[in-house]
Amino acid sequence: MTDSDTLPRPEADAAAQPRGTQGKPEFSVVVPVHNEADNVEALAEEIARRLSGRAFEMIFVDDSSQDDTRARLSSLKARLPELRVIGHRKNAGQSRAVRTGVIAARSNVIATLDGDGQNDPNDLIGLVGQLNRADAPAGLALIQGHREKRRDSSWRRFGSRMANSVRRSLLKDNIADSGCAARAFRRDAFLAIPYFDHMHRYLPALMIAEGYLVESRPVNHRPRQHGRSNYTNFGRLGDAVSDLRGVMWLRRRRRAPGGVDEI
Repeated sequence: MTDSDTLPRPEADAAAQPRGTQGKPEFSVVVPVHNEADNVEALAEEIARRLSGRAFEMIFVDDSSQDDTRARLSSLKARLPELRVIGHRKNAGQSRAVRTGVIAARSNVIATLDGDGQNDPNDLIGLVGQLNRADAPAGLALIQGHREKRRDSSWRRFGSRMANSVRRSLLKDNIADSGCAARAFRRDAFLAIPYFDHMHRYLPALMIAEGYLVESRPVNHRPRQHGRSNYTNFGRLGDAVSDLRGVMWLRRRRRAPGGVDEI
């Protein structure tokens, strides 16, 4: 049994437990959403089409949207049996929404996508396949997507390049696109690393610090069809300064036992 198997579940997570369904899926797709009413229906239906024939579940976590995101998702459940919808009572941020979905997941293999539809569900099978391949090295816990062709404004691309450059130089994680939400990882490994707000942007560095192996994979990126991003370059900049200092502190304070043996 791993440490993550015995993690206490906060009271707020109790409502996020499975609905008594039988059997475990091959993998769980977790999608955090906030005010994405015009995108979630098409995205959920596309995920179901792309993964048809596979044993999967998709968990949309609504981070207390102020539009009808939750209602639109709920209306899909009758025709998409793989869909589960979890709602935060209060807005808690993207990292908390991802964690809520991971805690609720019934598989130890998790794949994530952003809820705006810019990540391509076609990439899910490749991400999961790379993680689960027969010759994967021991300790491989994360396949991080890398958006080779960003379909965002030049201003957003500039902000992303700058953030990734600073992060790589300070954290030495050798990851080109840490902020890409298209990724696949082990549930137990994710629950073993420290949680904090905005941690989803530093997942590779946190995994590496905990002793896990991380690989990258090129993924597609699409233009946003509806709505607007919940983030801005300047908004992320202020958070990033504090977050980077925190991640660097966590890495310095980590003490590895060099393996664990039961005697």
